[in-house]
Amino acid sequence: MSSLAIIGGSGFSKLSALVVQDAYSVETPYGATSAPVTRGTLNGHEIFFLPRHGAGHHLPPHLINYRANLWALRKCGAKRVVGLAAAGGITPRFAPAVLAIPDQIIDYTHGREHTLYDGTSDGVEHVDVTSPYCEELRGALLDACTRTKQPVVSGGTYGATQGPRLETAAEIQRCERDGCDLVGMTGMPEASLARELGLCYASFAFVVNWAAGKTDGIITMQNIEDNVAVCAERVMAVLTELATC
Repeated sequence: MSSLAIIGGSGFSKLSALVVQDAYSVETPYGATSAPVTRGTLNGHEIFFLPRHGAGHHLPPHLINYRANLWALRKCGAKRVVGLAAAGGITPRFAPAVLAIPDQIIDYTHGREHTLYDGTSDGVEHVDVTSPYCEELRGALLDACTRTKQPVVSGGTYGATQGPRLETAAEIQRCERDGCDLVGMTGMPEASLARELGLCYASFAFVVNWAAGKTDGIITMQNIEDNVAVCAERVMAVLTELATC
């Protein structure tokens, strides 16, 4: 059984190169997952796939059942989880169409079910998230980028905001003062829940726009969708290579 799972974000409600074998609903202690878990193959290697926002991209970031999604993937046998992340670029290295493997995260979200230790079961654990992403999986992603000749930025801090609205220019200025290089809406509590579940988790980010106030004018969905399309083939090449590892 596969140990690799991919969580699809904006622009990735399905994986174009995935040969689907089956899909099934997984019962969890935390309710329903965003969609049935799909089992399939990339370049002949089995993986699991789950679209974070649902099959029709109907779930906003703050209503995603992150606990159920990650618990279900672990139940299916996944040990390594890659979270795809469409992001806004804040600092100069993270321009639109850049691929990135961040190594830190700041959580600005609120009101989300963010832990398995919510008082409904015995015991409390205080997990260490000094390094919030799995270095082994980050390394594997970076190696896959090298083998497929895809330029990538290694490192950087992802700021997780509440959404679904985009940020104000002042909020992005605060994020930059805090040390954020990227901004998105789904990085937390996904990363910390994966750590609580003992999963090796990494974020594979692709920049789809400059963040608010970083360019003249407003951010449009057309601009974001255009950059998703630019990144899609490159992201799939890396994921297909990663599946062979």
